[in-house]
Amino acid sequence: MLEPVFRAGDTYAIDRDIPREEALAYWLSEHAFVAEADGIAIGTYYIRRNYKGGGSHVCNCGYITARHAEGRGVARAMLTHSLDEARRIGFEAMQFNFVLASNIRAVETWTKAGFQTIGRVPHAFLMPEGEKVDALILHRFL
Repeated sequence: MLEPVFRAGDTYAIDRDIPREEALAYWLSEHAFVAEADGIAIGTYYIRRNYKGGGSHVCNCGYITARHAEGRGVARAMLTHSLDEARRIGFEAMQFNFVLASNIRAVETWTKAGFQTIGRVPHAFLMPEGEKVDALILHRFL
């Protein structure tokens, strides 16, 4: 699931040619989860501290829906699960540091779940085609 998303280079600020081992290490660094339907992986997400020390009560998450499962509510279900799991782990808030404004489905999903846009970084991301898009910072208390 990670490879096609990272290789596409249009949603995550990850090197498009990241080696498999590095991609897995990045994704699996703290708490990682897999969503399944009928024994088939349809999505994955991670939860990790957004910052260490005094900022460690705020978590960050990343989500990927398998291409064959897009449009079926997988991201919403993973978000709901991640909010519960983050509370269980002991986090007090969730923050997304770099949501591309062009990722309309993600922005709508997070906004409907109560996330507020607390920042906008103009032209922060260079799309593969050369267009620069803004990155949003989204936050929600748990």
